Amino acid sequence: MLDAELKTQLAGYLERIQQPIELVASLDDSSAARELDALLDEIAALSPKIRRVAGDDARKPSFLIRRAGSDVQVGFAAVPLGHEFTSLVLALLQVGGHPVKIDEALAAQVRALDGDYRFETYMSLHCQSCPDTVQALNAMSVLNPRIRHVAIDGALFRDEVEARQILSVPTVYLNGQPFETGRMGVEQILARLDTGAAARTAAALAEREPFDMLIVGGGPAGAAAAVYAARKGIRTGLVAERFGGQVLDTLAIENFPSVEYTEGPKLATALEAHVRQYGVDLMLGQRADALHPAGEDGLLRIALDSGATLRARSVVLAPGARWRQTGVPGEAEYRTRGVTYCPHCDGPLFKDKPVAVIGGGNSGVEAAIDLAGVASQVTLLEYEGTLRADAVLQRRLHSLPNVRVRVNAQTTEMLGDGRRLTGLRWLERGTARHHELAVDGVFVQIGLLPNTEWLKGALKLSPRGEIVIDDRGQTSLPAVFAAGDATTAPYKQIVVAMGAGSTAALSAFDHLIRTPAGAARAA
Repeated sequence: MLDAELKTQLAGYLERIQQPIELVASLDDSSAARELDALLDEIAALSPKIRRVAGDDARKPSFLIRRAGSDVQVGFAAVPLGHEFTSLVLALLQVGGHPVKIDEALAAQVRALDGDYRFETYMSLHCQSCPDTVQALNAMSVLNPRIRHVAIDGALFRDEVEARQILSVPTVYLNGQPFETGRMGVEQILARLDTGAAARTAAALAEREPFDMLIVGGGPAGAAAAVYAARKGIRTGLVAERFGGQVLDTLAIENFPSVEYTEGPKLATALEAHVRQYGVDLMLGQRADALHPAGEDGLLRIALDSGATLRARSVVLAPGARWRQTGVPGEAEYRTRGVTYCPHCDGPLFKDKPVAVIGGGNSGVEAAIDLAGVASQVTLLEYEGTLRADAVLQRRLHSLPNVRVRVNAQTTEMLGDGRRLTGLRWLERGTARHHELAVDGVFVQIGLLPNTEWLKGALKLSPRGEIVIDDRGQTSLPAVFAAGDATTAPYKQIVVAMGAGSTAALSAFDHLIRTPAGAARAA
């Protein structure tokens, strides 16, 4: 199962286990159960504080990681390798008494939750978004034994996936009822469970002292800006919905200089660790709602949708971008019910089923190539007369026997039966002929939209909604700088965003040292 190098690394981690744990396995005679049995044997052999115990859970194959003599446990109805191997390692350590590394205020909120919560997360081992949700719920179940969680591999339990109409991962159920779909952290889950948490958090944020530099956005641009600002010794804050931004949704990264290969979540984790090293005030799980120019006190204000307002002498905007939608009828209705934007995450849910990909750029063609190994048939629809992807990708695409390409194809409607997607309609441009395509899934890959709606009227935006900046990252509003995919910078790349974030922070610092505190004014 595990190679020698991985076993050595895992053994080193398992030395951190402080309390004995049990691996309670419920197995059947399937090949997955044999694979799980071998994996658990290898893990148990690496530490004297781990022992195997037979179980009889209704889901087979599955296992619990249980703290001996206690109610602390987490569950996996999966063979947690791939993207979930880190979730497995963290669960072993945390159930074994290694501290859960989250903000202590959040941990206290989790411990104080009153009630019994039974979470089920349907995930895919190929999904780079799923581990965040799995690890958050696992951590919560360790902190509060009245919370129980099991991570379920949808590819292993297809009957459940079909019965519950699950067409996107991660999908979370609470006490047998749908709870949420998509990546979540502890902050987001707590906000749903503890109705007073958002108000308390907003009140605490409103009491923050003014920042010298406040960064909005936690992607590569925001992270770089935070590091550069904090190294100047100034009071630095960073506010974002999640740390990592679009990087969290990126599987393979092979063009980052000096790093031959990495994956988005791994890079995002490293960025966050670097930012935290400098004591930056991280305010996650928060969405910016408005930017207000400096008043008589010389302070800019960022209003959050939680009701809090943050103040700062300078601001670096790095709100990033999100997947562009087609906007056709049915797309919103069937989102997560057949319409999806992440082939790596949701592709395995469409095994042996027909799917469509909308978009003929690199991301669309890459998605079609990936899906061809899972789906029975892949149809790629491109609006223009030719594909826009790199030639090497097009050659690979055209070599696949179960892929069809339709150019001059304008998607006009997503179809469904009220519960799930059943197909789409498209117009053949040039002939004006309408076609209907029966598919179980549609993967939309048509680019990005800047997250700048909340900035309209506050500063200058391009016709595409991008923040207009100069070569120093300066916006049209004094003391406000910007960087990353939400700006007019021509290339939307991780390394470009990092450089732009550094530039924006240095420019903002230059503004600060040339502007006496309290003297800044809006133009």
